[in-house]
Amino acid sequence: MSKKKKFDVDDAYALETPADSIRLYGEWAPTYDSDLIERIGYVVHLQVAEILLRQRSLIDGAVLDVGCGTGLVGVKLREGGIDVIDGVDISLQMLAEAGKKTTENGDPVYRNLFAADLTGRLDIPDNRYAGIISAGTFTHRHLGPDSLDELWRVAAHGAQCAIGIRSTHYEQAGFGEKLSVDVANGIITEPELVEVNMYSAQTDNPAHANDKYLIVQCQVA
Repeated sequence: MSKKKKFDVDDAYALETPADSIRLYGEWAPTYDSDLIERIGYVVHLQVAEILLRQRSLIDGAVLDVGCGTGLVGVKLREGGIDVIDGVDISLQMLAEAGKKTTENGDPVYRNLFAADLTGRLDIPDNRYAGIISAGTFTHRHLGPDSLDELWRVAAHGAQCAIGIRSTHYEQAGFGEKLSVDVANGIITEPELVEVNMYSAQTDNPAHANDKYLIVQCQVA
């Protein structure tokens, strides 16, 4: 019997198309949490969630978790007191794992979970969410800064946002320029950028031990 492939962050970094994402995360979903947290030492989901939780008193409504994966961000938000969260992801298998996540009381972490491709239009009405969060989604080549337009569209006026972007991707894809244009056009407030380490000091992946992430904190105007 062939040995089951052990996935790593390099597999994620190599993604180029939505189809690549569907294939990888469909295979990785059953072991994603244990691989990412226990073996690789991933901590970005905690840091992005903490940034949004700092604005909890200003969030009066549901939060959309963009690229929710297996629900790691949702768990942290529920622990922090945000009770209504919807999740969207391109992988049905990852969404199935997110659907298994429950609170200490046994309630589902997510109100709704649905599949969507961020390179297209989300099947969500305008001005729907009081908060937008994304951790681990804007990491790969196929999701560039233009995808932010959909997040701003589904966000309600005054929505609080915490969006993580891998630092190298932020620079190479032109996220800074895009955010500046959106500020100038009155779409969002001037963002605060918080740089964090993607992995803990105990990561079992020394080649990526110093990888950085930028968390964009802003408000939809």
